[in-house]
Amino acid sequence: MKKDNSAGVLSFLRAYVLFFIPEAFIVTVSFLVMFHSIHLDEGEIRQAAPFVFINILVVTGLFAAGNMLSRRLTVDKPVKKIKAALEQIAKGHFDVKLDHDGAARDFAEIMDYINTMAKELSGVDTLKTDFIANVSHEMKTPLAVIGNYGTLLQEENLSEEDRKNYARQVTESSHRLAAMVTNILKLNRLENQKIYPNVQRMNLSEQLCECLLGFEHVMDEKNIGLDVDIAEDVMIDADPELLSLVWNNLFSNAFKFTEPNGQVGVTLSETEHQVTVAVRDTGCGMSAETGAHIFDKFYQGDTSHATQGNGLGLALVKKVIDITGGAISVESVLGEGSTFRVTLTKNSSERD
Repeated sequence: MKKDNSAGVLSFLRAYVLFFIPEAFIVTVSFLVMFHSIHLDEGEIRQAAPFVFINILVVTGLFAAGNMLSRRLTVDKPVKKIKAALEQIAKGHFDVKLDHDGAARDFAEIMDYINTMAKELSGVDTLKTDFIANVSHEMKTPLAVIGNYGTLLQEENLSEEDRKNYARQVTESSHRLAAMVTNILKLNRLENQKIYPNVQRMNLSEQLCECLLGFEHVMDEKNIGLDVDIAEDVMIDADPELLSLVWNNLFSNAFKFTEPNGQVGVTLSETEHQVTVAVRDTGCGMSAETGAHIFDKFYQGDTSHATQGNGLGLALVKKVIDITGGAISVESVLGEGSTFRVTLTKNSSERD
């Protein structure tokens, strides 16, 4: 407190010496010139000069004090608040909220920006914490499975059937762990804009058919029917590699959540400027609450299928669609199935 008072006094004296005394001298000279113009004799001017100078010093001193008080209220006080808030933010405390009542307009705007920044940083910090917690949790399961079955594989009197079963469990868990790490890296690169769309003219119809061929074994194992209505030779400007992430994830989910003997449908339609891809299934569907969070990282609405995924696929899909300037929506009825619709602009020149 004493340090602040000393700094205030020094600031006042500095301003007084550097600004107000020279100003007082200039005003005094101006008065003397005025006195000379009204034909006062030299003796009267000499006699009046010291009193005029002293009066002006007093007046300028009062102005200096008023200016200092005004500065403390309108400048120093909000600046002190801003510095304290930024110091807290720099230490990682993002629950800062500045009250700018009575502050000048410019300072009020700065305080609003700081409040917004603190709020955004708080959200990012929460997301980072949740992300790390979710990654740790998701990694524990496959690692535990690998560890448990690895221990069982070391037993001496182990039948060939059990050995193959345990080895298969280890392999599946390692594949799941590898897939999760791969998706995390892809998502991180996308979110940090280290991947930019390599836009080229591509045949969307052919790409959808090629992606579907990769799920033939799933269709055969679960006896899932496939209803395809894909318009031929639909050409768009897009990044084939990024779009393949979208289709593979949507198809994978459709077949995963569709029970044996169910049906998956894929349609591709086009208008003059847009194309729409719809992927529907006759699976378990989802509630409105699940649908609201379906594109969040690590969110898994159906826990019965949790061992088959890691909640990153649709987050990847959403990020790719955002980067390509498209849109994705989902319609679902609990117990009946879901339909995902992706809309893309056909020509890159028509995008924002």
